[in-house]
Amino acid sequence: MDFIVKITTKLNFFDLIAPHTCRGCGHIGEAFCDRCKKNLKTSHQNYCPNCKTNNTNGKCKKCKNLPPIFNVGDRNSIVGALIKDYKYNSVRALSKPLAELLDNALPIINQPVTIIPLPTIDSHIRQRGLDHTYLLAKQLSKRHHNWSVKKAIIRANNSIQVGSDKKTRLTQANLAYSINPKFKPEKNITYLLLDDVWTTGASIRAGIKILKENDINDIVVGILAVSRLD
Repeated sequence: MDFIVKITTKLNFFDLIAPHTCRGCGHIGEAFCDRCKKNLKTSHQNYCPNCKTNNTNGKCKKCKNLPPIFNVGDRNSIVGALIKDYKYNSVRALSKPLAELLDNALPIINQPVTIIPLPTIDSHIRQRGLDHTYLLAKQLSKRHHNWSVKKAIIRANNSIQVGSDKKTRLTQANLAYSINPKFKPEKNITYLLLDDVWTTGASIRAGIKILKENDINDIVVGILAVSRLD
C-alpha cells in the first residue's frame, strides 16, 4: 500500500420546506459551510483512537496490531454535532460535507480503493430513514474515479451496543458481523473500512478481524469521530 443500500426513503420534511443553516456558524444556505469546513480541515490533527497518541501517517507505533486509522475529529467537537444531526435527525445533506472532511483526513492512496462500510442495524435504518454509513461511503466514493463501495461485511445479528461496556461491546461485535458470501477479494486494492464513531473500537476491531480472516490485509480505517468515553 503506497501512501502519497439503495436509498429509497424520503428526504427530511424540514429539508424540503426550509433552507439549510450551517451547523457551525448558522449561515443560511448550507448544512455545513465552506468556511467552517476550511477551519476544521486547518485545525485537523490525526491521532490513534485506541491510545490517543498523535500521529501523521495513521499507523500508531504503540498499537501495532491495528492498521492505519484516520479520523476527522473528537466526538465532543463540531464533528460530533454534525454526526448527531446527520445520523439521528436524518439530515442527508450532511453526508456530502462529512465525506469531504473524511477525504481530507485520509492519505493519498495510489491504487484503487474499495470502501467497506460497517453495516447498520436494520431497525435503525428503518427508524432513521437512512443507512448513514453506506450513504457516507457512496459520497466518499464519488470523490475519486477509482473508488468503489462494496458491502463485504454483513450483519449476522442485530445486537445493540449502545450503553454496553467495552468487554460486552467486543463480545457483541465479534458475533454481529460476517463476511458477505457474494464478496470476492481482489488483488492490488486498498480496502477502506468505514464507520462513523470509535467508542471502544469493538466494531472496527471485529471488522478488521473478519477481513483478515478472508485474506484481506491491505486495510485502512476511516472514521468520522473518536469518543473519549473508553
